[in-house]
Order: sequence, then structure tokens, then C-alpha cells
Amino acid sequence: MTEASKATRPALVWDAAKRPTINDIARLAQVSKKTVSRVINQSPFVKADTRERVNAIISELGYAPDPQARGLAFRRSFLIGLVYDNPSPQYVIDMQQGILDAVRGSGLELLVHPCDRASPTFLSEVRGFVERQKLFGVVLPPSVSEDDRVADLLTELDCPYVRIAGIPLDEPDSSLVTHDRRGGYQAAKHLVGLGHKVVAHISGPNTFRSAHERRAGFEEGLAEGGVTLQDAYSLEGRYTYDSGAECARRLFALDPRPTAIFTGNDEMAAGVYQAAREAGLSIPRDLSVVSYDDSPTAPRLFPPLTSVRLPIREIGKVAAQMLLRDPEAEPRTRPSEFEPTLIVRESAAPPA
Repeated sequence: MTEASKATRPALVWDAAKRPTINDIARLAQVSKKTVSRVINQSPFVKADTRERVNAIISELGYAPDPQARGLAFRRSFLIGLVYDNPSPQYVIDMQQGILDAVRGSGLELLVHPCDRASPTFLSEVRGFVERQKLFGVVLPPSVSEDDRVADLLTELDCPYVRIAGIPLDEPDSSLVTHDRRGGYQAAKHLVGLGHKVVAHISGPNTFRSAHERRAGFEEGLAEGGVTLQDAYSLEGRYTYDSGAECARRLFALDPRPTAIFTGNDEMAAGVYQAAREAGLSIPRDLSVVSYDDSPTAPRLFPPLTSVRLPIREIGKVAAQMLLRDPEAEPRTRPSEFEPTLIVRESAAPPA
């Protein structure tokens, strides 16, 4: 124990005949009982100087934790859960990588739980997952994050969580906001600026709030340029490659054919590319394509895809870091936020 840390705590005067308690350790170390418990159970989420101070007092007093009480302290595992219902494999992979970036070296591990929000057993399955694994915390990406029933369930189970969504859905300590509407707006402004008038949109599923937010921003940006998204040119996809191709084929049958398509994610944009090749259309000469997410797929397509960047891996990392945050710290006044940015490549050009 350093001289400085000794000077910051009360003088250690103790009756050797008296057995010390965790309350005594906390009082002498000037920390909470929860912090002492974390030190005893070797939790990685204690500052080095605090750990040193608590351990020094434990050693001086010869404190031995009660085995039964210590068992209760282990009621949570060192596992972070990722609960998702997202049909995009790349999104899920990037989210997992981000969480792993955050927990590497911390002693925590990641456990994933794919689910189906439409299933009648959805909530009971989530409850079983959290209770069986005694999770340290849960990261909730869209669309699970958008379901208030899940947040209510985790609150009931006293399980910390972070909700990732396009708009604030919870208290700042539990909310990470991606501002999807602003990204859709940027996509529209880019296409309008290139001179496109007959534009189409392939959205994600209506069960995803992100799909609504991205479309709303897109329509707003079009309207500012005097362009309207006609109903026939607005189709619902499933955030999958196949649904992007299927919707594009329907759009190519319209008269007039759209000169530009904005897709709700890169998976669907890749499907649009395939449908364009089948139809003998060249991108961007005959058809401009702008997308969302800027996943690793976007620059690998030919031509490279213009897409709204949403750094999924970094978002996963920050969400996990929010779970690792000291619960005794001052509450946040604002949620964590990510600003979408349009990355311009070669898939969009003025209409022929």
C-alpha cells in the first residue's frame, strides 16, 4: 500500500478480539460494500489503487469473507449476452467483434442468443437465457432493442442492459443512439444533388424502427429537393440479399423505371446489384444505388457502393463499455451517440 493511500483513510485502530465485517472494510477503505465485494471476488471492474487499498486493509485485519455471503456475490457470471433478431449476418458479426474488443482482457466473455420476436415464446426464452446464465449484462441491438417488453423484463431481473436504436429509448446510461433518420436524409440529398427525380426505396422490415427512421429521413431529404417518393416506388424488404434482389426486379418493371434506388442496408444493395446485372443495367450509368451501414461488403462490390456509414463494430464496443462502467459513477446526462456519415464511392452518378 502506498504512503499516499494510507494517508487518505482513517487510522487503522482495531480490537483484535473482534471479527471484522465487510462493513468495517468498506468504512476503513472509504468505499462501498459493493466495491469490497468486487475486490474479494476478483472482479476486473475495480480501479487498481482502490483494489490495493481494500486488499491492504483485508490483509491487516485478517478478514475472511463468509463463504455463504461470497456465494451470493457470485450470483452474476462474467458473461455478457448479445440478444438479437437481425437477419443480416454481417451486422451480427460486426456487433460481436465490437463487444469482444471491449471485454478483451477483462475476464468477461460473450454469449450470443439469436431469437425471433414474432415467436409466442420470445419473452420466455429471453428470460430463461438471462436467468440460466446469470448474465453480467446484455447488449440489445435492433430490433430487440426497440421492444419495451424486453427492457421491462431485464429490469425485473435486475440485469443491466444497453439498447442500441435510432432514437433515445431509455435512460442515458442504458441508451446508445444511432440517429438513423439523419443517415436517410444524407442519402436523399446526395441523389437529389445528382439530379435524380424518379427514385425508389427498399426499406427494412416494418417491425424495425430503423426501417421507419431511415425512410422518414430519406423522404425529408427528397422533399427538400422537390422530389416525392411515390408509393409504387417504396417497397419493404427484409434486410437480406434475396429481398433486395426481389424488390429490385419489381421496381425495374415500373414505367418509368427508377434511375436511383436507396436501400435500407448493404445486404439488400448487393441484391439490387444482382438484379441489375440480370436486367442488363449498368451501375451507375443506368441505375444509381445508395445504401446504409457501410459494412465491409460496400467497398468490395463493383462498382464500390456509396453507403451511409454506421460503424457497427465500434457501436458494439461502446455498448459493452457502457455495461462495464462503474455503477457508482455519476449517471450520464446524455446517451452515447453515433452520427451517420455518407461515404461516397462509385455507385451513384447523374441520371443518363
